[in-house]
Amino acid sequence: MLATALTVGAAAAHAAPGLSESAQQLLQWIERESDNQNRPFVLIDKPQARLWVFDGQRRALADAPVLLGSALGDTSAPDIGTRPLSRIAPHERTTPAGRFVLEPGENHKGEDIFWIDYEAAVSLHRVRSAHAGERRLERLATPTVADNRISYGCVNVPTAFYDRELHPRFSRAPGLVYVLPDQQALHEAFPRFTRGTPGTPAKGAASPPPPR
Repeated sequence: MLATALTVGAAAAHAAPGLSESAQQLLQWIERESDNQNRPFVLIDKPQARLWVFDGQRRALADAPVLLGSALGDTSAPDIGTRPLSRIAPHERTTPAGRFVLEPGENHKGEDIFWIDYEAAVSLHRVRSAHAGERRLERLATPTVADNRISYGCVNVPTAFYDRELHPRFSRAPGLVYVLPDQQALHEAFPRFTRGTPGTPAKGAASPPPPR
């Protein structure tokens, strides 16, 4: 049975060309444990600065480049969601790794977004920039991942991709998001990855701070 499950998991991973070895391992585990509970999900590979969308049967549907927190790191400072952007130090501008509930919501301007970690004010949203010098659209368009680190921690995706692939699929009911680590091992970012125990709740949220 285990061999069969691993074969099925590998097939699922192969359905998403371009996945890194770590992303394939995680996807095989999601398949083997049915960890997504038949819900659609997003997989974000931080080292590759890329996002994949999967349906509830773990079939790859679409992928796109992303912009991420400018600092390497896999955790958020405990009080970071309560601070104004001006008080977030450069080394704290991380996109946290782990398994989260992807919840539809709004930012402080009333724009629709998806919360990744509400308490840390980390969301997934359309690319936008308050400063032209950040060149966020240009960064998304380049073939290298070296310039995809620019945000305070939020995940930015191309607007057309957000409107076509994310908003219709996740706006009516929460899905899941798996964020691969920069520095941690998989079992550190996903504690159940090695234990294989079913169904503990992922992080979620309820009412909006300004995302970073």
